[in-house]
Amino acid sequence: MAVQNRIVKVQKRNRALVRFDGERIRRAIFRAAESIGGFGQDYLPEINDKIFQAWSSDEAIAEFLADAVAVCLNSDPHHLISNFPPTIEVIQDEVLHTLRSYGFQNTADAYACYRWGRHWLREGAVIREKFAGNGFPKTQMETILAWNREHACDTVAGLNELVRKGRMKSLIDDSIALYEASLDAAAAKVLRRLEQGDPLRMIWIAGPSSSGKTTTTVKLTERLSQHGLRFLMLNLDDYFWSLVEHPTDWINDRNYETPEAMDIQLLNHHLGALLEGKSIEKPVYSFKEGRRVTSKTIRLEPDQMLLLDCLHGLYPPITEGIDPRSQFRLYIETLNVMYEGDGSSQRLTRFTDVRLLRRMLRDSRHRNHSPLLTMLHWHYVRSGELFSIIPLSGLADHSINGGFPFDLPAVKPFFSGQNSCLPLPEDFHPYPGFLDARIRYERVSELLNSVEGLNLDQVNDLSFIPGDAVLREFIGGSNIKIPHNE
Repeated sequence: MAVQNRIVKVQKRNRALVRFDGERIRRAIFRAAESIGGFGQDYLPEINDKIFQAWSSDEAIAEFLADAVAVCLNSDPHHLISNFPPTIEVIQDEVLHTLRSYGFQNTADAYACYRWGRHWLREGAVIREKFAGNGFPKTQMETILAWNREHACDTVAGLNELVRKGRMKSLIDDSIALYEASLDAAAAKVLRRLEQGDPLRMIWIAGPSSSGKTTTTVKLTERLSQHGLRFLMLNLDDYFWSLVEHPTDWINDRNYETPEAMDIQLLNHHLGALLEGKSIEKPVYSFKEGRRVTSKTIRLEPDQMLLLDCLHGLYPPITEGIDPRSQFRLYIETLNVMYEGDGSSQRLTRFTDVRLLRRMLRDSRHRNHSPLLTMLHWHYVRSGELFSIIPLSGLADHSINGGFPFDLPAVKPFFSGQNSCLPLPEDFHPYPGFLDARIRYERVSELLNSVEGLNLDQVNDLSFIPGDAVLREFIGGSNIKIPHNE
């Protein structure tokens, strides 16, 4: 399809000008789709089905999308002036805008993760061996899928059969045991580094929203405390900028998911001072007032370890100038690998959808935040984690899978019946242009409808799902102190 393009040059990152080449855009889009199994992973009836009807192959769809990017770039008159050509970053922004505008959400996520991974490679923050690619750790996913296959829960259909036959208890126990073993391995790595003489003084537990960081932090420190380690917990929420410095969008929402939502310069200074044995005046932030209300003097004792549970614990500017040998970084993500339906479609259930369901529960039960608003806000969550969390996951000293095959059956009762937490379709009518939220809503609704749920008696039974299970952070009943649930 011919489109008008009057852009001749592109500005590279070193400010050099090179010829505009639409074929490079097409190849990048095609590779992003190919990395997740093709554009078919993003097929959505009544959203982008006409594109699939008009263009019969992935190569043709990539060409159409690249042409749409060119149209967007040409809409800015500045780009038609020789002194103001589009930059590489502007082009990449337009690629993401185009993909998301046509509903190619998963392709956009893969493109964004790869893009920012390359950024961190250029910055020297990660090396080639630690490059996260499109965000799907192939080797780890294959291992998890094999485990699920052995336990007959590699598909939603197989999981449903276990629920119907009353065989979930053993699956719950086995999957939690696997998680606990991974925690044992993490603790062993920390102790081994200390035994080898590393100047280890700081432990980070990082990972995307609702991956289970808090429970994992408590469980890891319990293990290490048994070996005599003492900890000073630093609450990084206290480093948020005041509310007036968080601009709102059209629906009065604020982006707290970006690392720049925190005073990184002050945090970095305080971390360095604490490691040097100095006292700091740690801010105390009031979410009720939306500002720092006071400060508290703290000091890291010589026999203490600094403990930090943070979304952006791998973000390089936070620890700039701090000896890497003084840090242990644990990364947690919900990586349960399961195919939709009976597996014939070869489409995986989405890790991010499990975390979205978890957060909808947590926000509605503990933060007086409606599930609708959580869903409308989720594009900020994904943008932040695809920039400064997932592409940096290779920096972790140890990775833990915080996703479990019993997650979906256990949350199902909270999203069905009269008291369902799931928004109604008409709740989205005031937001007709929020395509990201609509896609996620339709996808999780379809997923939940396909899942055979546990009953509430089973979910509330602490002998069935233990009180210290990660999922208890979100469904309630945890016997672990969860600060953000109080």
